[in-house]
Amino acid sequence: MKASISMESLWLTIQSMSLRNKEWLSSKLTEDIQAQKKEQEAEFISKEEILAGIDAGLKDLKAGRKQSFDSFIKEMKNEL
Repeated sequence: MKASISMESLWLTIQSMSLRNKEWLSSKLTEDIQAQKKEQEAEFISKEEILAGIDAGLKDLKAGRKQSFDSFIKEMKNEL
């Protein structure tokens, strides 16, 4: 069975909490928000970064640069 609660009911419940419990809840929410922001930042690649990577790859291709498979894998691991 799935329980649901309205935002208004949740707010009323929070208001009825003791100061100590509100502080605890506040710190937990802050930790969660910061963790989610870090996760989103880690997953985000900007348009400029993508275009710079494509540009570098095309320049390498045009210059006829060749590299071994092992060095390519090593380079990719370093970028992750």
